[in-house]
Amino acid sequence: MDDSLLVNFNLERSAVSMPGYIAVEGPIGVGKTTLAKRLATTFNYDILLEEPETNPFLERFYRDRRTHALPVQLHFLFQRMQKLQALRQGDIFQQVRVSDFLIDKDPLFARVTLEDDEYRLYQTVYDNIITDLPKPDLVIYLQAPTATLYERLQRRGNAIEKPIEESYLQQLNDAYTQFFYHYDDTPLLIVNTSEINLANQENESDYQNLVRYILQTRSGRHYYNPYPIEEISNTSSMSY
Repeated sequence: MDDSLLVNFNLERSAVSMPGYIAVEGPIGVGKTTLAKRLATTFNYDILLEEPETNPFLERFYRDRRTHALPVQLHFLFQRMQKLQALRQGDIFQQVRVSDFLIDKDPLFARVTLEDDEYRLYQTVYDNIITDLPKPDLVIYLQAPTATLYERLQRRGNAIEKPIEESYLQQLNDAYTQFFYHYDDTPLLIVNTSEINLANQENESDYQNLVRYILQTRSGRHYYNPYPIEEISNTSSMSY
């Protein structure tokens, strides 16, 4: 462990638990990729990213979800599989990683977007290829109200995402809530981002407080429900 982390976050070595593989998850617009990148920099970890811009079906999917749901879903599934399979090759398995996806939640999107016959086909493929993949040491689930997600999407102005309706975001948000309500395969940290935006690097204190909490998170399920740093006098006012 790099002792500079302990100094930067004012922690004792005995209080720190360094997860070797972190997966950051959450619905569109919640900031999971930005957080994954920042954590990778802070911990000096390698990073695995979904790279949605390489999915040739994604733009067509947002314009017409019914027609393009199955190919966009299968492309993401195989892409994620390839990235995770690399973790099993030789010494790379021992390296530390941060990813902006958890492949276990892949069927979540499929259930929302696919017709029943398409979903059965997708599930058959999924069940046959999801074998012996490395599990994260910690999953971080970022959540926010649908209205907040929609506002953040509008603000970042990605042309591909422009057709996304708030009703679709609501479906996804509900599906994420249900999925993580039952999820217990790995340690889980649920972070409420409704009052903070971790993609906003102008307020470093919000991020620093989250990292401090991550470093002290061990087994089980944990909740991190912060207020914007400007609204509190010190971190003891936070609700965990």
